[in-house]
Amino acid sequence: MSPLSGSKHSVITLALIFCSGGGLLFAQEQSATAISQQVKEIFQRAAKAVVKIHGVDEHSEICGTGFFIDPTGTLYTAYTVGGEAGNFTIEFDGKKYPARQLLADIRSGTAMLKVDETTPALPIGKSEELEVATPVVAVGYPLDLRETPSFGMVAGSDRKCLGRYFSTTHLRVNIPTQRGEAGAPLLNMKGEVVGIVVSSLENNSACYAVPIEAAEKIRSDFVRFGEARHGWIGGNVSEAPEPVEGSRAEMTQIMEDTPAARAGIKRGDILLQVGRKKVAQPEDVLDASFFITAGDNVPITVMRGNQKLTFHVQAELHPASKNVPMLSDGTRVPAAADANRSIPLKLESAAQTTP
Repeated sequence: MSPLSGSKHSVITLALIFCSGGGLLFAQEQSATAISQQVKEIFQRAAKAVVKIHGVDEHSEICGTGFFIDPTGTLYTAYTVGGEAGNFTIEFDGKKYPARQLLADIRSGTAMLKVDETTPALPIGKSEELEVATPVVAVGYPLDLRETPSFGMVAGSDRKCLGRYFSTTHLRVNIPTQRGEAGAPLLNMKGEVVGIVVSSLENNSACYAVPIEAAEKIRSDFVRFGEARHGWIGGNVSEAPEPVEGSRAEMTQIMEDTPAARAGIKRGDILLQVGRKKVAQPEDVLDASFFITAGDNVPITVMRGNQKLTFHVQAELHPASKNVPMLSDGTRVPAAADANRSIPLKLESAAQTTP
């Protein structure tokens, strides 16, 4: 091969490398454009059912976000927006409408309001289908601005933050939030609601969202009973020394004259399943106990020695939910936020729970 032909070969190689790099860059730009277009379409569809909420509590005016979940004007928002305020007004489609509170539940961090209008509604998705790095979109009303989309991804599913346990697993999302965006819907890339933004993390760098299944559980209680009914069976769970059938959740105390005691559950039983939720660690009882409704018969499966047993336990209203005060309009509110937040799990390093 002559020096000249070698030089030509190098030039061709460099040209191919350059073209390959250019093609990759072009593909990345096309992908970013496609994602941008998808987010835009989700925002345009969802924004019609997302509203700005105004209210007044004992200290000041409250502003936040909410979204319609049925065509009769029922909407979800965060407890910090719709929980302890009153005199609600919502803005959507360029108009203002009076709204009333249907339900406020501090345990889930959500509230339900109602307007007497025919409204659009967002479709409900499944948060359990989300994995780390799944892209999501939030639509809210930051500060005094118009409805605004935010794009990010799921960063984790957390049971606790800064040493405090959540009542049910929360979605940590790397979407920065501003004042006014509490109560915003978190949407998957189909435009379905998978969560409700309830709080921001330090420096507003990210946010926590309650999974939509938790809010739907509260709505189901309201439809059935006119209130949230947090269930309780009366037993403490701690970590067993060794796993049994894949679970380390051991019943360490059964309180007297409680549903668990009456059903025959005993100290030393290893919890395998509570309702539809499988249990592997004591912390798994967080979600399981959250979805227990007082009055329902809950199937609870345990291992007792070499026997697998299933008990049907009729749950009672949790003691921390009883005898709560009422607002002037008759709405019951929790007497102490901390007491209700710690219903399913004591806030201590050694996980011990009372389902």
